[in-house]
Amino acid sequence: MKRLNANKKAGDIPLLICVFLTACFGCLMIYSASSYTAQVEYGDSLYFVKKQIIGLVLGTAAMIGACFLPYKKLFALRYPAIIVAVILLVLVFVPGVGVTNYGATRWIGFGGITVQPSEIAKYAFVIFTAAFFCKNYRNLKTFRGILPVLCVGLTLCALIIAEPNMSITMCVGLLMLGMIFLSGTSVKTFILILIPFALAVPVLIILEPYRLQRLSAFIDPWASPKDEGYQLIQSLYALGNGGFFGTGLFNSVQKYRFLPFAESDFILAIMGEELGFLGLTLFFGMCGFIIWRGIRVAKNCNDRFGFMLAAGFTLVYGIQVIINALVVSGAIPPTGLPLPLVSSGNTSLIITMASMGVLFNISRSD
Repeated sequence: MKRLNANKKAGDIPLLICVFLTACFGCLMIYSASSYTAQVEYGDSLYFVKKQIIGLVLGTAAMIGACFLPYKKLFALRYPAIIVAVILLVLVFVPGVGVTNYGATRWIGFGGITVQPSEIAKYAFVIFTAAFFCKNYRNLKTFRGILPVLCVGLTLCALIIAEPNMSITMCVGLLMLGMIFLSGTSVKTFILILIPFALAVPVLIILEPYRLQRLSAFIDPWASPKDEGYQLIQSLYALGNGGFFGTGLFNSVQKYRFLPFAESDFILAIMGEELGFLGLTLFFGMCGFIIWRGIRVAKNCNDRFGFMLAAGFTLVYGIQVIINALVVSGAIPPTGLPLPLVSSGNTSLIITMASMGVLFNISRSD
């Protein structure tokens, strides 16, 4: 028993090592996927990877800092965290502050720095929900008992879908459902929430013509090979070209401006082309290892707040990995969603690494 306690206090070192190695691997793949585009557009083949390395350094610092910050202190930040998240999401719509790219306003800019508030909102929601469920666990069997969490979650979803950002909206919605399920609410209450959530998805698709076009492209991408179906077709070409062993690192063809967003949302397709099915299997093994360690941390935690916090952070990572993989492989309609720790984007990288530091801190608790 003493040996088990000692190991527990040492923390989950393998989790941190795997997270750091995955982030370093992400920098390598970003260079491979973006070097040509970066050279053509910015005159610097290292343009994207330089930014990612800065994010890696800051993310590593944030992860180390979170390792030593007692996770229970986050309980007191439940309201400030969600208020800041809402304010940042609102700032997206302020002229001169919000940054628009490809028809969507999903970032806020300060000088030369851009931040994606929706990435922050996911983790703020986890902190708020974990604290609320911990404090009000006696009332969670009823719909009224979980209503505050629903209100906060739906507020975030409404602000994110207005950007528009369907993919992150889906992530927050699934995260909300996952945490409500893990809270121990009754089956009746959970189904009462699940049914309108399921009905809302087709409604959101119908409300925006471009979502209908994406759905049509998903059903038959070759019906519009130069328009909505183009990205998915190029992604499938990349995966097919990779075969079992891949074309070799740095030898992708699709990265030569055939596949849009090769360094971000569709970097998994480039990985599949260069590393093949075998390489993707090893990569998903690493992702599965991170998810398993997160589940293990939650399972072994002795207090409700730590359990919900660890489960929530693990859910955020797991949901994004699964959705990104399904999109790139054509299993679900195309949507813009980064691959955690790998895709280009510092906001996602830094906050994801920080959340893994919190998981480590929880693993050290008695």
